[in-house]
Amino acid sequence: MQHFPVFLDMARARVVIGGGGEIALAKLRLLLKTQAQITLCAPDILPEIAAFAPRITLVRRPLLGCDLGGGRLVYAATGIAREDARIAALGARAGALVNVVDNLEASDFITPAIVDRAPVVIAIGTEGAAPVLVRKIKAQLEAALPQSLGVLARIGKRFRAMAEHLPQGARRRDFWAEYYDTIGPRAFVSRGEFGVETALDALLARHLDAAPAKGHVDFVSAGPGDPELLTLKARALLDRADVVIHDRLVTAEILELARREALLISVGKEGFGPSTPQADIHRLMIAHAGAGAHVVRLKGGDASVFGRLDEETSALSAAGIEWQVVPGVTAASAAAASIGQSLTSRGRNRALRLITAQDMQGYADQDWRALAGPGAVTAVYMGKRAARFVQGRLFMHGASPDMAVTLVENASRPEQRIIATTLAGLPQQAAALSGPAIIL
Repeated sequence: MQHFPVFLDMARARVVIGGGGEIALAKLRLLLKTQAQITLCAPDILPEIAAFAPRITLVRRPLLGCDLGGGRLVYAATGIAREDARIAALGARAGALVNVVDNLEASDFITPAIVDRAPVVIAIGTEGAAPVLVRKIKAQLEAALPQSLGVLARIGKRFRAMAEHLPQGARRRDFWAEYYDTIGPRAFVSRGEFGVETALDALLARHLDAAPAKGHVDFVSAGPGDPELLTLKARALLDRADVVIHDRLVTAEILELARREALLISVGKEGFGPSTPQADIHRLMIAHAGAGAHVVRLKGGDASVFGRLDEETSALSAAGIEWQVVPGVTAASAAAASIGQSLTSRGRNRALRLITAQDMQGYADQDWRALAGPGAVTAVYMGKRAARFVQGRLFMHGASPDMAVTLVENASRPEQRIIATTLAGLPQQAAALSGPAIIL
């Protein structure tokens, strides 16, 4: 991210625009939505701009350094490169932030596209990369956000002091979620602003009388890494969680979907490497849920596949903590999809086996004779470091060195790699991988 989005307090801030044509008019229309004190300097000024006086101060000559005293923002908006560069230099010497319209490299900041439902304001930008995409996103948001949203937000802002009677955390969030999702919009449609205020009073009374919510744990499947492979339920729970206890392989893009105020706790495990003791994970879940928190235990892939799910749910049940499991896409499915194959195919395999190459004692033993024979597809989880062990066991039980093997590293992610090899070449190819991999 080159440009960091912020919202400037424009109450009584001084903004100076150099230019009096269509380019300046486009910026002026946005700035007039603020409480800024605006000065526009240009020898020739469009009648549409002149009509905004006295809301703005008009100076009918080119912008000079003496116009910039106390200026916070300066717009070079003449459309003439040499003149815009002169204005930008004056602004820089005055210590103001400068925007040269349609010149990203010469600008200190970008004016984003705006969806205005004041006090709800959404700014959209692509760092100058795709103006057409910005317009598309703006149109979608304009269509999706009702005009009443601003009214609801203004009423909610006035009501915030009353809502502070609710304890911080889940109870207060649930109150506001119900207001914005259902109660507020319904009341506004049926009875207008007065109806919204009355409905808010009744809603607060109901939430104050409600018993404190009990903490609980949701076992959420993060999938193989692509955020778009998360289920809708998984995304909703991440957005509501107070605490997210996540595995090492959960990607940063998925963690970004968690509520900004949520506590993120990494409990990474790595085969034959540093790991968080399982008992410590149990204690973390029980402690946070026992204190009333909504905990998401975020597991890579599908939570029920080689994720120690039963151990963790048993610990919660023994502690009297409620829980649920949200299924997801397992890595084997993503790996097969990445190579355009199905995991089962009529006439090719009559069985599908998901196995782990490692267990709590080290390398995991399997029914190697069945795995070595025809008629089955096997997906090996956690098999990189155990590749030579797997190869040796399969050879011992009659597998051909030419058995087709595919390694899929970082399945579903942008850095995904697919390596087609044979059983004979498996250890060498696995040793070259650095990310998580499925062996098919």
